[in-house]
Amino acid sequence: MLNSILEPLGTNILRFLDQAGDFAVVSGRAFRSIFRRPFDLANLMHQFQSVGVNSIPVIMLTSLAVSMVFAVQLAYGFKQFQAEGLASQVNGLAIVRELAPVISGLMMAGRVGSAMAAELGTMQVTEQIDALECLATDPVHYLFVPRLLAAAITLPLLVALSIYVGYWGGYLLLVGVEGQSAFVYANDFYKLLAFRDLRIALYKAFVFGLIIALVGCWRGYRTQGGAEGVGNAPTSSVVTSSLWILVSDFFLTKLLLV
Repeated sequence: MLNSILEPLGTNILRFLDQAGDFAVVSGRAFRSIFRRPFDLANLMHQFQSVGVNSIPVIMLTSLAVSMVFAVQLAYGFKQFQAEGLASQVNGLAIVRELAPVISGLMMAGRVGSAMAAELGTMQVTEQIDALECLATDPVHYLFVPRLLAAAITLPLLVALSIYVGYWGGYLLLVGVEGQSAFVYANDFYKLLAFRDLRIALYKAFVFGLIIALVGCWRGYRTQGGAEGVGNAPTSSVVTSSLWILVSDFFLTKLLLV
């Protein structure tokens, strides 16, 4: 009875440790390869287009919708205490510190991380990665580095755009619907904010970008099992990336706000 419980538990723990070790090794290879020649600028520009530019509509729509919903909830909540003026202040603080980086990170994990896992997974099961190795090309340097740099650089820019769109989402609700003064909203939105809050949001976005690219590429790179494995890789990538984004968000908040 005891063996039937401990054996699966031990197997799962060993599998987790094996995967964690493999992820750490592959991530280390990717970071070491960033400054290695040759620098594939054409591939890097393509990834900037795919990861960054093509994600702008999704980030804008998501940020607008989330900021408007949050503004509605704040307006309703503070109205119960006759403190409607605090809605724009709390809205600004929440958007800059948490909503913009976390929502953008989760959307990028779903859009970009899954695409990376599917693309590299397809290359793995069709033996294209083996072909790269036969041509004396390091697949980690060729495949990981452009995606890693594109995600880490573009996500902070997308978060800055998300904050801007979030400002106007709150404006539409609090000024256009609730009748708050536009001048008061513009001043109160930044009242509780400091430059440090923007810096923290960009730091978080940078870390989230690294997580999304590393997990997505690693899941695709280690794909096995043919078409079924290619189908499972994006799902596993999104779930893992999302969990790590939420966990790292907590620790980054505690660390950076000290």
